[in-house]
Amino acid sequence: MTKQASLFAPVSIPGGTPTSHGGFYHGPVTDLVAGIDEAGRGCLAGPVVAAAVILPADFDPALLPGLTDSKALSAAKREALAPRIREVALAWGLGLAWPREIDRINILQATLRSMERAVACLKLRPVFLLIDGDKTCLAPFPQRTVVGGDALVPSISAASILAKTFRDKLLTMLDRRYPGYGFPGHKGYGAATHLAALREKGASPMHRFTFRGVLPETERLTLLESLRPSVTPNTAEHQSCLPGL
Repeated sequence: MTKQASLFAPVSIPGGTPTSHGGFYHGPVTDLVAGIDEAGRGCLAGPVVAAAVILPADFDPALLPGLTDSKALSAAKREALAPRIREVALAWGLGLAWPREIDRINILQATLRSMERAVACLKLRPVFLLIDGDKTCLAPFPQRTVVGGDALVPSISAASILAKTFRDKLLTMLDRRYPGYGFPGHKGYGAATHLAALREKGASPMHRFTFRGVLPETERLTLLESLRPSVTPNTAEHQSCLPGL
């Protein structure tokens, strides 16, 4: 097995078998382990996007030079790596949760749903999930959270890049439908120019109305109160899912 770069030092899961995914899994290294990460959780507009990526068990980091957390890479480097990730991966998928769903069930639950959808889109069935952060999702597979996994586990790093590049392109496209907010520049985050546009134009349907800064505060609190009785993690929704390889 190719030796990992120090950046991808194994994440210890006691009692497991070391794998080239950067983690430990209770099973043979030929099993399919998916790394999962999201993009856009803290934005004021647009969907939260999750990606799931299964890399080969004998993955060689030299195939994806510079692979790490998408936030540590330039936009140009992310764009260069994304198609290579799709080529190298055994399978990949994207899952989305849109603003109205985020408003109804809260951003944490929506993020976990987007992860579940990304896993459901994989064309190969994983036997284990490695999820960036400290929350597991509802996908019906054994899973482990890895805090800072997007900089430690190659499959999670790859997922972070696919989620980020897809979402960035989507926000640029959404600017054509909802112009004047500057989506191509800030990608929906709470930049000063974005907040100024919200004050001038009001919110678009692509904004997350329950997030501070989107609506006037009294309207936001009234909306939250009206949504409270219907906020349940298992509410049936139209699911957005984009399968990969």
